[in-house]
Amino acid sequence: MKVAIVGAGISGLALAAALHREGLDVTVYEKSPTVRGGGSGITLAPNALAALDSLGIGAPFRERQRQQGSLQGGQRSPRGTWLMRFPSDLTAQSLVIARDELHTLLASALPRDLIRTGTRVEKVAPLTGTLTLHDCEGRVRSETFDLVVGADGLTSAVRKAWPEDPGTRYAGYAAWRGLTKAPFDLNGVGAETWGTRARFGVAPLYDGRVYWFGVHTTPEPRRGHNNFEELHRLFDRWHSPIPEVIRASSENTIQYLPIIELAGELRSFARGRAVLIGDAAHAMTPNLGQGACQGLEDAATLAFLVQSVVSTPRAAHSCDAVLVKYDRLRRARAHAIARSSRRIGRAAHVGGSTLASLRNGLVRIIPDWALTGPVTDVTRWTPPSADT
Repeated sequence: MKVAIVGAGISGLALAAALHREGLDVTVYEKSPTVRGGGSGITLAPNALAALDSLGIGAPFRERQRQQGSLQGGQRSPRGTWLMRFPSDLTAQSLVIARDELHTLLASALPRDLIRTGTRVEKVAPLTGTLTLHDCEGRVRSETFDLVVGADGLTSAVRKAWPEDPGTRYAGYAAWRGLTKAPFDLNGVGAETWGTRARFGVAPLYDGRVYWFGVHTTPEPRRGHNNFEELHRLFDRWHSPIPEVIRASSENTIQYLPIIELAGELRSFARGRAVLIGDAAHAMTPNLGQGACQGLEDAATLAFLVQSVVSTPRAAHSCDAVLVKYDRLRRARAHAIARSSRRIGRAAHVGGSTLASLRNGLVRIIPDWALTGPVTDVTRWTPPSADT
């Protein structure tokens, strides 16, 4: 079976590694000149680590997870008062890692010559599996595959071949993301703080550095604008260690980006011989920390289904059934999580100081289990099996 994976992001690399190990003819096409992680840090929740295990590449991530210290997670007010706390096993079963290291580990799981960087997809014919490719030397050619996987993110070129492609929209808030330059002692706490139309989160990486993010309601910012004055105005008077964490980070490594999501839900993740995974299929707001996690679930599910037919005599002709099953298994869950994440964002950024105070007071009196139960459910995932 000949497979093209468009996009060398998290889900694309993870899927490529699994399919290559099974002996499939896999090529990854990446429009950037290099495979790069970008960003600062990322939390791999228990479902993401289970997906990496299912893909056969979980070992280095589990090794780093074991190096993490114990952590108290939850939600606080800008004064530092605890509003709710996560169960300790949820944080213990997750991994916070730098995005560039995550990408390096994923890319190292497959031969480098399978990744064609500097190659842009100009056109996709889903019904035939044909890609029109523009390579780094300026040549344009067409090639046909048994399966085309769109793993090319929010502005997916593959998704544009879907008649109902909803496009993207601004969620109404933007985020700074950063990493401290060196290990920083959080005293075993990694929490998110909610204020008035603003929030801030800190999470220690396994190596002791701290990944942090600050989010605020704002008109959509232009790309390249760092808005550091607003960052300090919003958060310099919040509880420790928020101001200290910001100052412990190099400004030239802090990213400031609008939060963008898909403007609607796709009716199917599959079309002809093409299929979408990760942000290409369901780009969501980061409020549940599930964007990459759902992409890894996609990759693990699709890898299992493809592997289940690859040894059959008519493997290439079994793709229709595989993609129908993949769509059934993944679309409802991904859409439900995207909707939940959107609702959390609205709750975090609605109203002024009075409404924010009432919201935080309500969160404080609700039992922790009632608030954390849905989050725990989201992070549970069972790999597909022969009975799926």
